This record gives sequence, C-alpha cells and structure tokens, in this order.
Amino acid sequence: MSDYKKTALVLGAGGFIGSHMVKRLRQEGYWVRGVDIKYPEYSPTQADEFIKGDLRNMSIVDVCIDGVDEIYQLAADMGGADYIFTGENDANVMHNSAQINLNIVDSMRRHGVKKVFYSSSACMYPEDHQLDTDVPALSEDMAYPGNPDSEYGWEKLFSERLYLTYGKNYDFDVRIARFHNIFGPEGTFEGGREKAPAALCRKVCESLGEIEVYGDGKQTRSFLYIDECVEGIRRLMESECTEPLNIGSNEGISINDFAQMIIDISGYNIKIKNIDVPQIGVRGRNSDNTLIKEKLGWCPTQPLKVGIEKTFHWIKEERLK
Repeated sequence: MSDYKKTALVLGAGGFIGSHMVKRLRQEGYWVRGVDIKYPEYSPTQADEFIKGDLRNMSIVDVCIDGVDEIYQLAADMGGADYIFTGENDANVMHNSAQINLNIVDSMRRHGVKKVFYSSSACMYPEDHQLDTDVPALSEDMAYPGNPDSEYGWEKLFSERLYLTYGKNYDFDVRIARFHNIFGPEGTFEGGREKAPAALCRKVCESLGEIEVYGDGKQTRSFLYIDECVEGIRRLMESECTEPLNIGSNEGISINDFAQMIIDISGYNIKIKNIDVPQIGVRGRNSDNTLIKEKLGWCPTQPLKVGIEKTFHWIKEERLK
C-alpha cells in the first residue's frame, strides 16, 4: 500500500452510493477496502480488496477496520418508501442499522481509527416541518426537538448522536451528511427497495400508455444526482466542518411534475394516473443549502433534468440486457 496516499474503508461498498464512493476514492489515489453483504449489482467492484461480510458481526467489523486511515460508513438496512413506511420492516431497520453503527464505533475505539464519515438522511428531520407541499426548505438547525416520521429516521437521528458522542469522548474526527434522495445509474430500480427516481424511470420504460403515481402527486421532494453526492462527501471529509450538513439539491419538484419530466425525456406518449392511497411519507421536503455553502464554499448545482436523463437511459439499457 506504500504507493497510495491513504487507505480508506467503504462500508456498504456493494450498494449504490458505496460503490460510487469506492470509484471516486480510487480515482483520487486511495487504497480502498470495500465491505458489504453483497457485491455491487451492476458492475464489478473497483475496491482493491472486497470483503463479503455482515457488519452486524463484530468479528467482521474488527477485521475490516484494522489498519485503515479513514472510514466511509454507508451501510444500512434501507430501501424506498414501500420498504421504509409500511411498518412491517421497522424492527429490522432499527436493529440492523443500529447494530452496525454500534459495532463500528466500538471497533474504531479499540483499533485507534479516528476519522469517519457517517451517512445520515433527511428522514431524520421532524415530521412537523414537512406536512405541506410548500414547506420551507429543511435547514440543519431544524433537527430538534426530534420527531422523524419513520423508524428509519429515528435510527439515523440516534446514530448521528452516537458518532458525535464517540467523537467527543474518544477524540474521533467525525463528519456527517444528511442525504436528500440520492439517485443515478447503478442504483436499484426493481425489487421493492428502489427509490422514487428509479421506480418512475422503470415504470415509464415498462408503460403501455399509462403510469401510476401514488397519491395526488402534489407531494414535493428534491433529488440529488450521485456524482454531486460523492463530491459533497469528499469536500466534507477534507474540510474542518464537524457539524452535520445537508447534502442535497434545493430544486424542489412535485412527484407529478417529476414523472412528467421523465415521460418527456422518454419521448413516449404516456399519461399519469394518480392512485388514491393513504399518504406514504411526508408531503414536502427540500434541502436548505445555506450552511453547506458557508462551510464548504460549495453546494450542488446540477439541474435535476440532467441527472434524470442519464439515469433514465441507463435503466432503459439495463432492462434490455
């Protein structure tokens, strides 16, 4: 490893963001160890070493952490709205992710590894700030008093506190980002754990003239392309900022308008059918990027259409394989 500038451990390296993180670190000259319970789904890993293992097992965590300079913690039990908000998976979501994070901080303490990035989520923000479609963008100081709308969000809030507390008591160098709906090529687009951008792209590809959108479609979100997510992570890790930051786009859009954007990109003649179902998730969510611009001198700027066009064509091609 002597020819590399640093060694990095990417946890969750078989997943969407983790696999892109591995590629970015390798491009920067890092020696990278990746760990996950699965290999990347759509392309071979670019990690120098890949350990297939379960991070709920402390013996696996100890083997992985030993000897690295930096940790990028992207591993979690998670998925799209159908997985997170039904209530059927709440116990697993909380137990599995909390167990992973508890193992990581304890192993870091015992192995003397100090620098860690933790991937939190905008799902940790209080539900009462997200009840309307035109709510103000979420700023970092809105996090407390805590009242997330899902157990997934509660676990993220807990784990933020966990890493910050270990940072205080054991001198860890902690960086935390609250992600806002990351999307892009090589993200899961079928099977029940896919996020809205991938699901909508898949529906348009499969459509025979109509796609279904749950609810009235007026609910609003912002979506961030994977390249800008990874850029934000690296800038945060190289900064002196030790407080949690949003990493997200501030380009809010309704789900109906988002679906129509994808339809327009496809060139297909497709109508949107709104399905009357109980509301899943919050009504409005957008990222306030004031603090990230102040702390990093940077924030995401790529228009949503640029990223979703790349993603749509990638999913279209994948479905033909």
